[in-house]
Amino acid sequence: MAENEELTGPVSQEDIEAAEKYKNEANECFKKQHYNNAIELYSKAIEKNPKNAIYYGNRSISNLKLENFGYALSDATKAICLDKTYIKAYYRRAAANMSLGKYKQALMDFQYVTKVRPNDKDAKLKYNECNKIVMKIAFEKAIAVEKKEVNIADSINLDSITIEDEYVGPSLEDGKVTLKFVTELMKFYENQKKLHKKYAYKILIDVKAYLQKQPSLVDIKVDDDKKFTVCGDIHGQYYDLMNIFKLNGLPSESNPYLFNGDFVDRGSFSVECIFTLFSFKLLYPDHFFMSRASRVSGSENGQLTITLETDTGSE
Repeated sequence: MAENEELTGPVSQEDIEAAEKYKNEANECFKKQHYNNAIELYSKAIEKNPKNAIYYGNRSISNLKLENFGYALSDATKAICLDKTYIKAYYRRAAANMSLGKYKQALMDFQYVTKVRPNDKDAKLKYNECNKIVMKIAFEKAIAVEKKEVNIADSINLDSITIEDEYVGPSLEDGKVTLKFVTELMKFYENQKKLHKKYAYKILIDVKAYLQKQPSLVDIKVDDDKKFTVCGDIHGQYYDLMNIFKLNGLPSESNPYLFNGDFVDRGSFSVECIFTLFSFKLLYPDHFFMSRASRVSGSENGQLTITLETDTGSE
């Protein structure tokens, strides 16, 4: 992505037509949710015609979809510099600033959009949402006696996160993980789509709360005539994880699992792996186990004892 596109000098009709062709191709990629391809094509359009604000605006929304908020902010600002009447650019700059925690800057843009488009319900909703956060921050600052270190999980306000109408992925039911949610999530991830951040945050918060209540060592009793599957390192290999479940069946109360550390890194799908594992942990807390390490202490009285080191003491 070029950072300093040349804006001086005339643009030939040939370059204008070539830029429009790239833009149209990029729009098709965007519709198919191929955002990286769309960004590449919008960048080519900008190289041909760096004076068109729409190209920057479109590249901005593509970066927002990929959560590249810094790039999205830069492109939206560039679009506004080129065309101060380009309302979508203000909206996208506001969305980027809000995602970056720059709520005051976001509020100014949302306020401008609602002023220009008083009937835009979504803009009004976002303005109200952002305004509440700004007022809350101001109130907390006013009553603060001393600065305290705040855990990131404790600072997340789930109620302030809006689920967009276009989101069609799996949803928690009453804030809880269900079997339907997990099965839909796995299919969703197989198609390389992203879980909404509101649900992702909720899962992380719930897992953190659960694990903090657990002892450092957990003993599991397994009867000799019962099935218990122990899995080694998956290292972020999501499709290997799916193959394990395909061969051995999904985790359940009658099909318990233990995953032994190294859930992420190396592979390209660490996020998908950890959220799938966390979801099963929340769904079957007494039949699905995740450990930093484990040891088998032998069979006694018809039972196999496994001791898990859960590592609940650190963030």
